[in-house]
Amino acid sequence: MITEIVTPKELQKVDPVFGQVSFNDHEQIVFCNDKDTGLKAIIGIHNTVLGPALGGTRMWKYANEWEALNDVLRLSRGMTYKSAISGLNLGGGKAVIIADAKVDKTPEMIKKFAEYVHSLSGKYITAEDVGTTTPDMDMIRDITPYVTGISEARGGSGNPSPVTAYGVYMGMKAAAKYKFGSEKLDGKKVLVQGIGHVGETLVDFLTKEGALVQITDINENRLQEMQSKYGATIFKGADLYAADVDIYAPCALGATINDDTIHKIKAQVIAGAANNQLANEQIHGQILKEKGIAYAPDFLINAGGIINVYGEIVGYGKEEALKRTENIFNTTLEIFSFAEKQGITTHQAALSIAQKRITDRKKENQNT
Repeated sequence: MITEIVTPKELQKVDPVFGQVSFNDHEQIVFCNDKDTGLKAIIGIHNTVLGPALGGTRMWKYANEWEALNDVLRLSRGMTYKSAISGLNLGGGKAVIIADAKVDKTPEMIKKFAEYVHSLSGKYITAEDVGTTTPDMDMIRDITPYVTGISEARGGSGNPSPVTAYGVYMGMKAAAKYKFGSEKLDGKKVLVQGIGHVGETLVDFLTKEGALVQITDINENRLQEMQSKYGATIFKGADLYAADVDIYAPCALGATINDDTIHKIKAQVIAGAANNQLANEQIHGQILKEKGIAYAPDFLINAGGIINVYGEIVGYGKEEALKRTENIFNTTLEIFSFAEKQGITTHQAALSIAQKRITDRKKENQNT
């Protein structure tokens, strides 16, 4: 006799993991749970054709586990294309820890997470991201070698944020050259959304060049600190997306370019550090194209951080990392030119170039 198993309605999900909108033929999703430390984490491995999946660990207080899953799927996919278009022999991966970094983080939680990373035997290599720090990476290094971004005192490259910011700065200058005819940013009105480690360094670069920088962040104390330190203006308008600026630089969380914001944007250039800035890559990328807004693809211009930590794997130093990151300027101009010739969005252009490198490598692997 076969007994039918009936799943209660409250346990059913319309979209299972493989049916998630953001699932993109990911190779592996690892759910990590430890009652003793309170760890709840997800590791997403999107693609390892070019090499091991490298991507940071984000600690964030997600509204629910499905929101966390969606984030790790989008972020890990982005890492695949970020490494591919930057010429790195790395795949794409990412991890999220569902917790408030300011309240819930403990050494025991970080060490337990490190054990899960180690169990993947190098298929996934972690690094820091929002909510995690260089000291956290040092702690993870005590458990596993599969971590980058460790402190310089321990032979690592340290905090990658300054190099990430430098790449965004290079990408922004390239976008300005394409849109305004000059890479010079002095006198240009730039709105930087999100003043974390990367956002702050970007503000430093911009103010030194003479840009008119406005800043916005959910942390009011942070805004006051940055205003005092760099002389940046705190944005006081009712709607930052409708701000009268030349350049919008999203440097917080993703999807700020969405159905609610895209038609308000007055900036002629979008170039920032945030991952997955387009809520819908096809629809919103096309709208930006039609509006004549020069969008510098996020996974291209924010690649400085991974270029920096990649040096820990292959053995190059800070000077080489900066040199490779500076080349983001040239690559960004090539993307704009390619997109214009093909009549496609800049996001599509960058994605197609990155995907071609992955496809070519996959064919090589199959023929050997």
